[in-house]
Amino acid sequence: MLGASRQQLTAWVQTQDQPAYRGQQLHQWIYQKGIRSLSEITVLPKPWRQSLADVPVGRSQLALRSPSQDGTVKYLLRLEDGQIIETVGIPTAKRLTVCVSSQVGCAMACDFCATGKGGFQRHLGRHEIVDQVLTVQEDFQQRVSNVVFMGMGEPLLNLANVLEAVRSLNQDVGIGQRSITVSTVGIPGRIHQLAEAKLQITLAVSLHASNQALRSQLVPSANHYPLTALLADCRDYVRITGRRVTFEYIVLAGLNDQPQHALELAQHLRGFQSHVNLIPYNPIEEVSYQRPRGQQLQGFLNLLQEKGIAASIRRSRGLDRDAACGQLRAGHSSESQSPI
Repeated sequence: MLGASRQQLTAWVQTQDQPAYRGQQLHQWIYQKGIRSLSEITVLPKPWRQSLADVPVGRSQLALRSPSQDGTVKYLLRLEDGQIIETVGIPTAKRLTVCVSSQVGCAMACDFCATGKGGFQRHLGRHEIVDQVLTVQEDFQQRVSNVVFMGMGEPLLNLANVLEAVRSLNQDVGIGQRSITVSTVGIPGRIHQLAEAKLQITLAVSLHASNQALRSQLVPSANHYPLTALLADCRDYVRITGRRVTFEYIVLAGLNDQPQHALELAQHLRGFQSHVNLIPYNPIEEVSYQRPRGQQLQGFLNLLQEKGIAASIRRSRGLDRDAACGQLRAGHSSESQSPI
């Protein structure tokens, strides 16, 4: 049921020989009250309600809740088939952002990312994506204002379900499209497909390098999708949608943080309707990359800005609970975490 529109729910109740207004009731109880079983909907006739007890709503089971010192909370959710995914709630003074996963695992195998180290298991359905937002909303007892598809997985490899989830988050949960960001490392042809959907979301492209050789080292898929082709597709996206592109750049000490890298990046993005997010590397066990020093990071930012490139440094959240960018994984350790 989760992910279905009001119209779809109305059509379904009519197949059950119920009046159309029952669809509105279902919609309200699923999205506003967050029910986990249709038998909880007390406004429905008792005999029908009892007959619906085995019809799945599509909610996951909260397996672990891991709060960070900065208020960020990482959740491990157990899906119907037993697979585990991670999602993160990130509160600030004015908003509550949810970082959602779009796949169990990831096939992109980016060298600095924990998720890719475990490989790909399967796509998430639209209900499994929407459920992550409702779970965080319920736990914080606060309305979610922003959603970023920056958790486990490559969203554009699961584009059909991601687009359905975006529609539901917008129309059913009530989150504005401009408050939704879809992040991608770049999949040939898929950025154009996303552009053709004519959404008002933000596209975030995980660049992480200023030249093809370095990007191929960090992002294996770049061997089949050259930097020049990726940037051309991004320009096409801006032309079709009128929306700027955000470029994510994980800064790795001594590898991609030198002045020549900043100047190369600025050259690529000159005249581009874009914004660069510089993200200090968040450590994972499998590799020995290092976070950049603050002075080096600030110098990189200054060079970009001097060349007229809009850029900022993103502060990592949830670092002490492995909830920051690049740290989510399909497996998990129960150390220092409490089961729900």
